[in-house]
Amino acid sequence: MTTSYHPNLYYDSSARGSPPLEELREVIHYRNLILQLTRRDVMTRYKRSVLGIAWTMLNPLGMMVVLTIAFSHIFRFDTEYGYPAYVLSGLLAWNFFSQTTTAAMVNLVWGGGLLHRIYIPRTSFALAAIATGLVNLLLSLIPLLLINLISGVPIRATVFFLPIPMLLLAAFALGVGLLISTFAVYYPDVAEMYGIAMYGWMYLTPVIYPISILPDTFRFWITHLNPMYYFLEIYRAPIYYGKLPTAEIFTPAVLIAVITLVIGWVVFTYKSDEFSYRI
Repeated sequence: MTTSYHPNLYYDSSARGSPPLEELREVIHYRNLILQLTRRDVMTRYKRSVLGIAWTMLNPLGMMVVLTIAFSHIFRFDTEYGYPAYVLSGLLAWNFFSQTTTAAMVNLVWGGGLLHRIYIPRTSFALAAIATGLVNLLLSLIPLLLINLISGVPIRATVFFLPIPMLLLAAFALGVGLLISTFAVYYPDVAEMYGIAMYGWMYLTPVIYPISILPDTFRFWITHLNPMYYFLEIYRAPIYYGKLPTAEIFTPAVLIAVITLVIGWVVFTYKSDEFSYRI
């Protein structure tokens, strides 16, 4: 008995396409799996909590109260529409970036055992982290709008522009998450170092203070060389200032988001075949 050869039953590694494009095709194919990973992350986070999903809103509110007391009353600087709404809008954007990039890295390292058992796109962990963060960010808009109303910040039609800053921030976070995930696979200490770096980065970003209080020399470095400055500004503009971001702020944000995402995706996908041997 002879066995006929069928070319489609064999895998030719030399015929493999570009890893970034192959990964993109696999992500589209496995989109339901990514949705399930996102659902698992959201449910796991609040499953055993008494207040459940309310913590998504209470956590930034608690931080807002502490920072309002410390900075608004002790250091005494003023913002256009009141400090609570200003700091909360910044905290929501910053927490999204910090938590999703960290989760992308941690999920890959801790979920690495899954890579040894079944095939899934390696970017699934990062994509699920970003999707989970977007869910939390959407829910956090509820207390932000309430604080805006209490603080006298007018709610204008510009709030409907918010999905664009959120998507740009998500693209930037995904690119950074993929980059640090790649480094964390090779150098486990990156996870601890990144946590420390995030603290310093936060205080070098106008999250809890207005840019106007900084001396001109420091203001130049923070506004021109800090990518998170642009994302905070395009996020705050429609919901706090009630206007669309200017081209001088919006254009760099788009460029930074796209370039970071492309670099992170390319670096990650070219190295992802080695992950299962190192995790």
